[in-house]
Amino acid sequence: MLAELSEDEATGEIAHIYSQIRRLWAAPYVSSLQRNLATKFGWLEWTWSAIGPAFSSGTAQSAGWGIAADLTLPELPPDWPALPHLDKADIQAIGDICANFVRVAPVNLMFAGLLRRLLLGLMPRGAGWPSIMWSPPETLPVLPAMVDIATVPADLRACLMNLGTEVKGEPVVPGLYRILARWPQIIDYLGTALPYLEVAPETEAARLALLAGIDAAVEAVFAQLPALSSPKMPAPHFREDILATLETYRRTSPEMVIFGKAISVVVKTEM
Repeated sequence: MLAELSEDEATGEIAHIYSQIRRLWAAPYVSSLQRNLATKFGWLEWTWSAIGPAFSSGTAQSAGWGIAADLTLPELPPDWPALPHLDKADIQAIGDICANFVRVAPVNLMFAGLLRRLLLGLMPRGAGWPSIMWSPPETLPVLPAMVDIATVPADLRACLMNLGTEVKGEPVVPGLYRILARWPQIIDYLGTALPYLEVAPETEAARLALLAGIDAAVEAVFAQLPALSSPKMPAPHFREDILATLETYRRTSPEMVIFGKAISVVVKTEM
């Protein structure tokens, strides 16, 4: 799995940035994208100083959320087997979990897109944003802890690994599935349903629409970013690793939006 600096371990400036991300993303956690960046000397601090104004103004989040809201979702066939029985509390909890990832993933795509442009050598020269206070939406409920993949039963571990991807040969299982693994019957169900949805034409259309919208928004937002106070990258030998990680999030974040929404729809039909 990707190296991460946990929220509990963060101190000083990194802890402050984490708190800003939670507030501005309107989510109760900092995702693995930023937690991984924080393990590389100076990188999270440099990145936030460069692109943070786009999020402090609300511009980047609003763009990502608006694009994600307009997607047409894939659907399972009407005769698809029913979801295993869940009680009302479980349905609410799963809906809240999916809502967190649907909220965070488009913002992370904006974050990754802006950072990628910096790593490719583009330098912002924009006017920035007026110094007005932007109010994010209400923060979503706290998430349950992710399961430890190393300690779950072998059959559940195999299902989770099948739902994951790789970064430089290392397995990465998205946090959505690692939390939903608290309900093994859901992971078993997704092991059948998601491969079907992955090849549905609507899924590819939604993925391309999301990425095209994000790319256009990133270009517009980047053009407005003010000049860097510190143009020099910290620890430049990490550049290629970071680019590879950003490419992974470009694959997994659309999945979190599309499948997170789809899972919510399926679960809510049980209510």
